[in-house]
Amino acid sequence: MADLNHIEAIGIGLASPEKILEWSHGEVKKPETINYRTLKPEADGLFCEKIFGPTKDWECYCGKYKKIRYRGIVCDKCGVEVTRSKVRRERMGHIRLAAPVSHIWYFRGIPSRMGLLLDMSPRNLEKILYFAAYIVIDPKETNFARKQIINERDYRTALAEYGRNSFVAKMGAEAIRDLLAEIDIDTLAIELHADLETARGQKEQRIIKRLEVVESFQQSNNRPQDMVLEVLPVLPPELRPMVQLDGGRFATSDLNDLYRRVINRNNRLNKLLQLGAPNIIVRNEKRMLQEAVDALIDNGRRGRAVTGAGNRPLKSLSDLLKGKQGRLRQNLLGKRVDYSGRSVIVVGPELKLHQCGLPKEMALELFKPFVMRELVKHDYAQNIKSARRLVERGGDVVWDTLDEVIQDHPVLLNRAPTLHRLGIQAFEPVLVEGRAIKLHPLVCTAFNADFDGDQMAVHVPLSTEAQAEARFLMLSTNNLLKPQDGKPVAVPTQDIVLGCYYLTLERENPEADKDAPMRVFSNMDEAVMAYEDKQITLQQPVRIRRTVELEGKTYRGLVESTLGRFLFNSVIPQNLGFVQRDDSVESQIALECDFVVGKREIGSIIERCITVCGTAKTAEVLDEVKELGFHYATVGGVSIGVFDMVVPEVKEKLIKEAETRVDKINTQFQRGLLNDEGRYRSVVDTWRTTTNDITEALKKNLDPYNPIYMMSQSGARGSIDQIKQLAGMRGNMTDTSGRTIEIPIKSNLREGMNVLEFFISSHGARKSLSDTALKTADSGYLTRRLVDISQDVTIREEDCGTEEYIVAHTIAYGKQNQRVLASLFDRTEGRFAATDILHPETDEVLAFKDEMITMDQARHIEEAGIKEVPIRSVLSCDSPKGVCAKCYGKNLATGSPAVVGEAVGIMAAQSIGEPGTQLTMRTFHLGGIASAGDITQGLPRVEELFEARKPKGQAVVADVSGVIEVEETDKRRREVRITAADGTVKKHQISLSIPLLVEHGDQVEAGDLITDGSVNPHDIMKIKGARGVQNYIIREVLKVYKNNGVDINDKHIEIIVRQMLRKLRIDDPGDTDLLTGSTVDFSKFVEDNHTAERAGLNPATGTRILLGITKASLATESFLSAASFQETTRVLTDAAVKGKIDYLDGLKENVIIGGLIPAGTGVKRYRDISAVPVVNENVPLLIETAEQVPVPPSGREAELIENYDPIEAQAEAEEVEDESLTSLLMEDFFTLPADE
Repeated sequence: MADLNHIEAIGIGLASPEKILEWSHGEVKKPETINYRTLKPEADGLFCEKIFGPTKDWECYCGKYKKIRYRGIVCDKCGVEVTRSKVRRERMGHIRLAAPVSHIWYFRGIPSRMGLLLDMSPRNLEKILYFAAYIVIDPKETNFARKQIINERDYRTALAEYGRNSFVAKMGAEAIRDLLAEIDIDTLAIELHADLETARGQKEQRIIKRLEVVESFQQSNNRPQDMVLEVLPVLPPELRPMVQLDGGRFATSDLNDLYRRVINRNNRLNKLLQLGAPNIIVRNEKRMLQEAVDALIDNGRRGRAVTGAGNRPLKSLSDLLKGKQGRLRQNLLGKRVDYSGRSVIVVGPELKLHQCGLPKEMALELFKPFVMRELVKHDYAQNIKSARRLVERGGDVVWDTLDEVIQDHPVLLNRAPTLHRLGIQAFEPVLVEGRAIKLHPLVCTAFNADFDGDQMAVHVPLSTEAQAEARFLMLSTNNLLKPQDGKPVAVPTQDIVLGCYYLTLERENPEADKDAPMRVFSNMDEAVMAYEDKQITLQQPVRIRRTVELEGKTYRGLVESTLGRFLFNSVIPQNLGFVQRDDSVESQIALECDFVVGKREIGSIIERCITVCGTAKTAEVLDEVKELGFHYATVGGVSIGVFDMVVPEVKEKLIKEAETRVDKINTQFQRGLLNDEGRYRSVVDTWRTTTNDITEALKKNLDPYNPIYMMSQSGARGSIDQIKQLAGMRGNMTDTSGRTIEIPIKSNLREGMNVLEFFISSHGARKSLSDTALKTADSGYLTRRLVDISQDVTIREEDCGTEEYIVAHTIAYGKQNQRVLASLFDRTEGRFAATDILHPETDEVLAFKDEMITMDQARHIEEAGIKEVPIRSVLSCDSPKGVCAKCYGKNLATGSPAVVGEAVGIMAAQSIGEPGTQLTMRTFHLGGIASAGDITQGLPRVEELFEARKPKGQAVVADVSGVIEVEETDKRRREVRITAADGTVKKHQISLSIPLLVEHGDQVEAGDLITDGSVNPHDIMKIKGARGVQNYIIREVLKVYKNNGVDINDKHIEIIVRQMLRKLRIDDPGDTDLLTGSTVDFSKFVEDNHTAERAGLNPATGTRILLGITKASLATESFLSAASFQETTRVLTDAAVKGKIDYLDGLKENVIIGGLIPAGTGVKRYRDISAVPVVNENVPLLIETAEQVPVPPSGREAELIENYDPIEAQAEAEEVEDESLTSLLMEDFFTLPADE
C-alpha cells in the first residue's frame, strides 16, 4: 500500500480493464459466500481466502501453516498466503464479464458523457445499450448512414436485401465500445472548434458542451472506451462484511446480493455462449447482465430499484458514498474518537474561569494510560498489567496519582450543536465527587448551555503538541471575545447582573433619621463594620476616605457614594477610562464606576478591561464580579410575587375609551365611509395605541425598587414588553400567517384571560413553537453551505501587495438613511488603511497606509467628519488561494491582527450561521396593504441573498441614469419611462396597486429603485458590476441581522461574497487554453493570462459571474470537497472524466484523507516545528526538527536496529499477550513527561 501519511494529491480517473486486473488478486467465479456448515469462505466465491487473504492472522485456510514464522508463504494445499487478516480490507478481486457492459454513471449522468462524445441522444443510446435497436457501425455499400439507429424489422429487411456481410450493425454495450474506441479525440476537437466558429444558438451550446467533454478526455489521457466495462472490480470482503447474528442467521451487506446477481447472470451468459444458444436468448441475458451491473453501481438510477426483503431497495456502491450516512460524510468527515466521555452538566459557581469540574470516575477512565505509566514509573506496579489491575481496584495511591496526572493537563469540553468555535473550549480539570461535569457559569453563553439537563462531551488532548494548543489557543480565558463582532462573550448575566445592580443602587435608609448628617468613615473596613452592625445599608449614600498611590504620589480624600459601589469598585481596575483622570486629587480618588451597574454597563466594563488590562486580568475580574454578583443577589433576596405586578388604575378607563372609538369606526364602515381594509387598520391602530398608553401608565406606576422592574431594568431577565403582559394588557396577537388579529386581549396575565382570549393567543404561540423547530434545521443547513463555500479560505500570506481597495462608508437605509447598519467606526476599526488618511482641515495624518486602524484612530476619523475611507478588504485581495493578513485585518476573536494560518473562512461561516437560529422565520404580511408582495425577512432572506436567487416581491430598478416620466396607460397600470442623457428611453409597465418611490421629473441613477421591494442581485451585477453587487449583498445581509438585534462584522460577509464571485465566464479565450463559454476560477484566469502575456500572446477576456453558495461550492476546484457536500455521484463522474487531481488545499479534503488541516499549526510553514519537552529551563520549547542532527547508533544498538522487524515484533507481542502490546505502545507513546 502507498504511504497514507504523506499524501500530496489525490487523482481520479477512468480505470481501464488492464488497471482493474492489476488491482485484482484473483477472479471471483462463484456466487457462493460462506459454507453454511463450516462457516468458512467458499473457494472462488465472494469471500474466497485465496483471492482476498486469510480470515485469521497468520493462518492459511486448511490450517497447514499457523503462526507468524510462516509469514509470506503461499500454502501449497489451499493456495492461501500466510499474512495478516487485515489485507481483506484492501485486496480486490474481479469478475471477467462475458459481454461488455456500460457504466451507468457515464451513460445516465447529466449530461450523458457517452451521448456527448458520440453525438447521440440519451434515449437512442439507451435503446442500443438495452438491446432495443441496432446501430450501424460500418454501412459499406448500403444506403444506411454510419451511426444510424435501425430497429429489428429494418435490420432483417436489410439483411435479406443486401446479404449477411454487406454491412455491420450491432447492439448492446459492445457496439458503443467499438464506436468509442474509433473516436480520435484530437481530430474531433479540431472539428468541433471549426464548427463553433459558425454555429449559433442551441447548436452553439451543444458544441460547447461536447467540446468540454472532448477536451476533458484530451487533457486527462482517459480512453473513451473505458466508460464500457469488460472487467468488473470486486470490493474487498471486509468492506462488505457478512456477520453471524445470535440466532445463527446471517446479516450481510447489500453489495453481496448485488454482486451475486451479477455473477449468476454472468455465469449463465457464459454457458449460453458456449452452447451456442439462439441470438434472442443471448441478447436477453446480456441485457439482464447490463441491468445487474447497473444495479450494483447505482441502484434505482434506471428503472425500478432492485429490492431485498420487505421491498427495501438494496444499497449500491453509489449509495455507500452518498448522503449523510454515506462514506464521505459519516466516516471520513466525522469520526468517533477515543479518550472521550459525556455527562450532564451542573453549575460550578466556585470554579475559576479556566477550570471545569470532572467526575472522578470519568477522569480515572480518561487518564488511565497516564495513571498506569506513573504507577509503573514510581514503582507502585511492576508492569502495565499489574498497573491496570491496581487502577481497576482503586485506592488512595491511584487517586493521588490521578491528581498528579491531571495537573496542567487541559481537557476539551464540547456542547452539541457546535455552532461556532466557542462551542469547544479547553479547561483545567478539577476532580469532583458525583457523576456530573461542573461548568463555570460565565462560559455558558459561549456554549449556549443551561442547566436543565444539557449534556457535554469531554476530550483529552494526548500529544504534547495537542496539549500546548489546548492551553494556548483554546483555554477559556483566551476566548473571551466573540469572533462574529469582537465583543466580549463572557459577560455576566441573570443573577450576577441582578446582584451587581442591587449592590450599586442608591436609596436612602428608610430607618435613618431624615435630618441626620451623612455618615463619614475613615476607610472601607470601618464602613463594612458599620454595615455588618446594621448602622448603614449598602445603598445609602456615605462618605469614605480613599487613598490612592500612583507613580510614587499619594492622593487622599473623601469620596461620596454608596458602600455597595465602593465594594463593587474594589474588584474593578481603576484605570478603565470611565473617569477622565488628571493631576487633581478629586479625579484621582474618584470611583471608576460610580453609577448603577446593569447588564449594558458590565458589558462595557469587561470590554474596556480586555482592551486596557488584557485577558489574564479580565479573567480574574470576571471571577471576582461573579462572586460579588452571586453573593449580593442572595443578600438582596430579590424575588417575584403576584402583588409585585401592579395593575395601573387608569387601565379600565383607557379600555372603555378605546372600545368607544372602535364602535365609531365600525359605524363609519357600515355607512360606507370606510372600506374593510381601512376599518381593519384603524381598529388595529386604536388598540395598539391603547396598549402603549397602558404600558406608559404602568411604567409610571412601578416603584423603581419593585423586584420585577429591577429585573427588567438591570437587564437580568425580562423586558418592559413582558411586564406589560403581566400587569398591563396583552394587546393584539397575530394569527398563523403573521397578520394581526383585530380583537385584542384586554386582560393581563395577573388577571387571567377568558376562553376567547386564550384561543386568540394560542395561534401565535403554536406558530412560534413550530417556527423554532423549522428554523433550527434551516439555519443548520445554511451554516453547512456557508462552511462548504468558505472552508478553504485561510490566511496564506502576510501581504498580497495589491493596490486595490474598497471605499468604506457608513451603511444605512430608510428615509434619509436614518437607520445605521454599520457606522464608519465599525467599518474602519481593525482594518488596514489603503492610503494615508488625512484630517480634512489640518492635513494631519490620522492613519498611515498599510497600518491597522485602531479604535482611537477610527474614532478620530469619524470625529474629523470624513465620510469615505479607503481600506484593504478581502474583496480586493490578490492572494491566488485564500486571503492575506493585511486585506483581512484584525482577528476579532483575539483583538490583534490575523496571522498566517488563521481559518478565517470557517470563522466567517460560523459567525453568519450561529445567530441564524435567532433570526425570524416569517414572511411578513403587511396586513393586506397594497404592496409589491410580501417582503421576505429573517432567515429566508439571508438564504435568498447568499443563494443569489430572484427575490420574492422583486423591485423595479432603473437600468440607466436619466429623468423619470410617469403616465397612466389604463385603469390597471402605468408606464414609467426613463430618458437617459444620450436620448435612449427605457420603459417599465407597473401596476397601479404598487406605490412608486419616484415622481414625474425625478432624476435617477442606474441601480436606483423605482418601486419598493428587493432587488435581483443579477440585475445589480449587470448594472453596477461586481463591486455594486458586493455592496448590495453586504448591506442587505447586515440589515436582516441588525433588525433581529444581532451584531455581525461586515468582513465575515465579505469573505462569503468573495467566494460567490470567484468564477468567470470566458468570452474570448485569446491564445490561452481556455474554452469560450466555460467557467473558470478567477485566480486561474489571471495566472493563464500572465503566462500568455509573458509569451507575447493574446490574453483571454471574461465576465465575472455571481454564483449562489450551493452552486459555488459544487464548482470548487477540489472534487473531494464538492463530492462530500452534495450530488456526490455527479461530482465524481465529472471529476473522473476530467481526470481531476485534488491538491488538498482546503480543510475538508485533508480531514477526509486523515491529515493535519492546512490551517492554524497545520500550515506548511509551521509543519517542521515539533514540541520537545524541556529539561533545562533556558532552552526554548519549540525546536526546528530540520536542525536536529541524528546521532548514528553504535555497537549493540546498531545490531538490534538492523535485525529489527517491526511487523514481526508487533505480531509476536500480540501473540504473547494483549497487554504487553499496550505496554510497548505506551513506552513508545509516553516517553514525554506529561507536565511539559
